[in-house]
Amino acid sequence: MVGMSGKRGNGEGSIYPYRNGFAAYVWVDTPDGRRKRKYVYGPTRDVVHDKWIRLHGEAKKGPVATRHRTLDAFLTYWLDSIVKPNLAPLSYVSYEGSVRLYIAPHLGTKRLDKLTVRDVREWLTKLAGICQCCAQGKDAKRSAGRQRCCAAGECCEAFPSRRVIQAARDALRAALSHAVAEEEIGKNVASLVKVPKPRRRRIKPWSVAEAGHFLADGVARDDHLFAAWVLVLCLGLRRGEVLGLTWKSIDFETGELYVDHQIQRAGRQILHRETKTEESDDFLPLPALCLKALRMRRAQQTGDRKAAGSLWQDRHDLVFTTKYGTPIEPGNLTRMFALRARRAGLRAIPLRNTRHTCSSLLVALKVHPKIAQRILRHSQIAMTMEVYAEASEEEVRAAIGRLSEAMGGTG
Repeated sequence: MVGMSGKRGNGEGSIYPYRNGFAAYVWVDTPDGRRKRKYVYGPTRDVVHDKWIRLHGEAKKGPVATRHRTLDAFLTYWLDSIVKPNLAPLSYVSYEGSVRLYIAPHLGTKRLDKLTVRDVREWLTKLAGICQCCAQGKDAKRSAGRQRCCAAGECCEAFPSRRVIQAARDALRAALSHAVAEEEIGKNVASLVKVPKPRRRRIKPWSVAEAGHFLADGVARDDHLFAAWVLVLCLGLRRGEVLGLTWKSIDFETGELYVDHQIQRAGRQILHRETKTEESDDFLPLPALCLKALRMRRAQQTGDRKAAGSLWQDRHDLVFTTKYGTPIEPGNLTRMFALRARRAGLRAIPLRNTRHTCSSLLVALKVHPKIAQRILRHSQIAMTMEVYAEASEEEVRAAIGRLSEAMGGTG
């Protein structure tokens, strides 16, 4: 570094006394193509010299940022360059919402490398007491005649739930993990802040009798979604998986169903995409009740297709569609399930709880937990019960058959 004259070469920077210590700089090429000085500081000349050596090495490797980004700038980069290209669309929508509504308005102006554990803890404490109707201007966006709370001077105190606060912290933690991996910061301060876990309200699943009554009511009313309810209750399929089924995934001859796609709402889009994990993909045996319901559904859809004529728009050959062949909105399926339950005179349970209903039905029918794990496609046996056993194809078929018979599936 130092020549025979005792001077450093051009561009190698210099070390000099600065305030109560020392400073040094190196000429570097910035990411935007300009050439600037990059400074390092320390209490002693030796400390600064070591930093100067490392900085000089970085400058030789490629562009070096001379100013640390704000958290807002890094989050924008993270969403556009990391999350959007690599994660599921629903994950992007979730992270983007947390950043836009809860993180950027409060922490966005802070320098990424200066963000502290205290900053994160104070932000979460403050966030819990901020009315989101006021902060997001929800009531103010309504027409003057429809404003009823915050814009009218009466705060509705729509504070974020524990689940929202946890999601916001998790989004910040995920972003800072990438900042650590890219060596922009030394530690993830968000991971050091704990938040109370949201308590889940336990809902008693339907009994065998209640599930059977629900299906019987659907048959009596010629419900066009009867087959969907059968698959949900008999096989424990998730909402998106039911709506994402295609006719190609059903083999009526062998009596099997292949689950590998789902329908999801991501922002303003309805997507037909692969299931969440490979463990969720599986061939499931179809009992007589399911086969009969699916044949009924195929006949119904044939009638819908003829009635719609040129207006039919089914691009994916979906099993469950609107009367014009378009995918069913996932939220609409949830609402229709609640309506059918009330119509049948049953207590309301969330559609997602039908998986627990299926689990309870399998247990009530004395189905082995390992077989129930196969039917419900849980990735870990701990999600079902701590039982160790191997399930054969015949046992799986027999278990689903017993469940079908308990619901009146005679074929």
